[in-house]
Amino acid sequence: MSFGEPNNPYGPPPQQPPSGPGYGRPQQPPASGYGVPQAPPYQQQAYPPQPYPQQYPGGDPQFPGGYPGGPAQMPRPTRVAQILVGVIALAHAIIAVAYVYFLTQWDEVMTEAGITGDPEAERFADLGKGVVVFFLCLATVFAILGLVLLLQYAKGGNTVRVCSIVYSSFAIVTGIFMLAYWGLGLLLMAVSIVAIVLSAKRESAAWFQRPRY
Repeated sequence: MSFGEPNNPYGPPPQQPPSGPGYGRPQQPPASGYGVPQAPPYQQQAYPPQPYPQQYPGGDPQFPGGYPGGPAQMPRPTRVAQILVGVIALAHAIIAVAYVYFLTQWDEVMTEAGITGDPEAERFADLGKGVVVFFLCLATVFAILGLVLLLQYAKGGNTVRVCSIVYSSFAIVTGIFMLAYWGLGLLLMAVSIVAIVLSAKRESAAWFQRPRY
């Protein structure tokens, strides 16, 4: 009986070869010993707090003293356009009053013209009176619309600017019909054209499109 045989039950157990990493098992890194540099601890980066929107001392270069991107006070061209819209509204109110006065004198004028008593002439007279009433209502509506636009210039948006341009454009048509009345039509046309130009300027667009905090 030999102790060196591998199958000898009385001999020492055979030595096992060193086991390598198994299939699919990742190798563990060696424990950090003396002299191995350690990774620095993770530190969370601190971000500065974001400031809230505030009024800048300079604001937009074109509009000093306001918010960035818009004026703080109504620009001069926009203010003049607002005044001209008020003038247009006042002109339509005067036209409405003139139509009312004309209607109060209608029957007397028709009597002096000898139209009463003739059915055909009276029919045409009534048709003309209806046209006057229509223009009276139209002038009244335009006066009210102008007053509404006038009051919206301070807080209104870009819709107010667009409506002012459209309103002034229709006022030019009114001026054409009123050319024969004491120069009121010519004045109304001139005011309306200036109001359109001022409302279309960049300063007016910046005012109505300004950010509101």
